[in-house]
Amino acid sequence: MHGISRRDFVKSTVLCGIGASVMSCQSNIRNAGQTKTRYIAAYDTESPDCLAACRKIVEVHKRFEMPATFFMLGKTLDANPAEYREILDNPLFEIATHTYSHRMLRDNEFCGSAISPVEKQKEIFEGKESVERVFERPCIGLRPGCGFDNALKGEPAVLELLRQAGIQYVSSLLWGPDYSLPALLREPFNYKDEGFPEIWELPGHGWHENLLKDHNGWGPRRLTLWPSPFPEAIAGGFCKTPEDEFKINRVFLDKAAESGKSFVSLIWHPWSLNKFDPDMKMLELTFAHARRIGLKPCTYAQLYESVSGSA
Repeated sequence: MHGISRRDFVKSTVLCGIGASVMSCQSNIRNAGQTKTRYIAAYDTESPDCLAACRKIVEVHKRFEMPATFFMLGKTLDANPAEYREILDNPLFEIATHTYSHRMLRDNEFCGSAISPVEKQKEIFEGKESVERVFERPCIGLRPGCGFDNALKGEPAVLELLRQAGIQYVSSLLWGPDYSLPALLREPFNYKDEGFPEIWELPGHGWHENLLKDHNGWGPRRLTLWPSPFPEAIAGGFCKTPEDEFKINRVFLDKAAESGKSFVSLIWHPWSLNKFDPDMKMLELTFAHARRIGLKPCTYAQLYESVSGSA
């Protein structure tokens, strides 16, 4: 067993908290490099306010040499195509689609009812086309607006549209059971039971960070399970500081690494990150911790290649 330097001990105490969590964090530091768990930074880029936020986010990624997946809303991308290409056209980044205008591909308890089949086709096809036109590279992934608690299970018509569009993975499982939060640390799976074994589901985990800060303006809502599978990630109130948010993020990163999950990816929104933390301190804390505990950074496309055997 390797010792821990005083410098690393002080750093781990500051970033991991005191008391029992120090012991856990020391263990994580000693075991860094031993985990096979991947870490994906991913952003639902869906608002006019995302452009300024992405400029800041990209600078943090470059400093940390941290890859990312940006799920781009077609309307948002088409409003500033040259600017987004200038910012995001980098080998570090995958560009996937967030549909064209964030309309529901299936019913969502909080976000509304599903749109018509014709409208679903437009959301999928035009969202993908927007990414490929602006970035001149294939778009293989889609994250639907809001996500769902049962992914796209039982939705063969939507999966058929995805197949026709050439979408190879979706990231739609973004809630826990009964539309609860946080979303569980679910593993990738394919849609063979629906007749589409070539389409993979790559979930998102943890909180929709905008809800942690009441940036949606929903106020208090029924969101959590009882008993909670992640009691340490249930804050006593809305986050007030970047450090508050990082402490919650760390729960999911640590649990994924300790339990040998194939990956962990939190659900982030550039507009909300910038509104709450314009200096992007939370990103710095989270990326530093991911590196410290030995998570392997990648994109959703790279995870898809790994799980599907298409690499």
